[in-house]
Amino acid sequence: MDLKTTYLGFDLPHPLMPGASPLVTNLDRVRRLEDAGAAAIVMHSLFEEQIVAEQIATTSAIEGPSDSFAEAITYFPNRDQYRLGPDEYLEQVRKVKQAVTVPVIGSLNGTTPGGWLRYARLIVEAGADALELNFYQMATDPAQTAAALEQQAVELVREVKKSVRVPVAVKLSPFFSSLPNVARELAGAGADGLVLFNRFYQPDIDIDELEMSRTLELSDSRELLLRLRWIAILSGRVAPSLAASGGVHTASDAIKAVMAGAHAVQMVSAIMMNGPEHLRRMRQEISHWLESHEYESLRQMQGSMNLSRSPNAAAYERANYVHILQGWKGVGEQAQGM
Repeated sequence: MDLKTTYLGFDLPHPLMPGASPLVTNLDRVRRLEDAGAAAIVMHSLFEEQIVAEQIATTSAIEGPSDSFAEAITYFPNRDQYRLGPDEYLEQVRKVKQAVTVPVIGSLNGTTPGGWLRYARLIVEAGADALELNFYQMATDPAQTAAALEQQAVELVREVKKSVRVPVAVKLSPFFSSLPNVARELAGAGADGLVLFNRFYQPDIDIDELEMSRTLELSDSRELLLRLRWIAILSGRVAPSLAASGGVHTASDAIKAVMAGAHAVQMVSAIMMNGPEHLRRMRQEISHWLESHEYESLRQMQGSMNLSRSPNAAAYERANYVHILQGWKGVGEQAQGM
């Protein structure tokens, strides 16, 4: 069965690949991912906080600490909290590139133009075939407008595209007021791909210790629904490639994502729980499904369920919303067949 797809300009044998995660910090695991058939390798993100922490540590060692400087250091995560510092990250990109033959996509999570641009170039120089810009920013300042945040993202993409000669994907959150408009603006700035979506890890409150606690919850297939909705809305309406990220655990999940319009399907939690070989099993199951439903290729079903086929996508979505609410029955009514 022909499972070929095109993502960020790369001709891939199929759409399945690991998403940005610590899966790639171990070279043996990276080789297992390729052996299992990963179409590409997405590196975990290099965070600008890592870069700043490294710079502060270096300056502190050279100049010696002062009271005010020592206090400033505490605002940044400890260097030991990160698996790889900036230099180690770049070296890992080189090692991964040497270890595999599939495209290697670097991932960068910055906060300032300087951090984005310098390390975007360094990651590419280290051997990355493409870049994924990971926009992970929560709007917490009431004085900052949505338009300002969106424009900042667009300008960063435009500047990064000027500084590198590889495809650039943008990993977004679902919290923009008009995601289709943001997608169009990013496309105009040169984005080659959009990855939907970032997973924001929600802090909890420890009521005994009276502090915020960090929790990591792996995804499940329920998270895919949000991705399906927006990929279906964007498919056929924007030029960049589309990747689904979050909630893909089974072959059925991947098929739904491709039907919605995804060109690539990124997985993390499913691989963490089932091992790299899960990629091979999913690929085989997708092939069997396509054959049993008389498809000749994956491209034949790609985008077949997107909303561009509807003359009024907004009306389509509202009708679905009304239908679900009007059709709901309480537990007692369901038992009585009401």
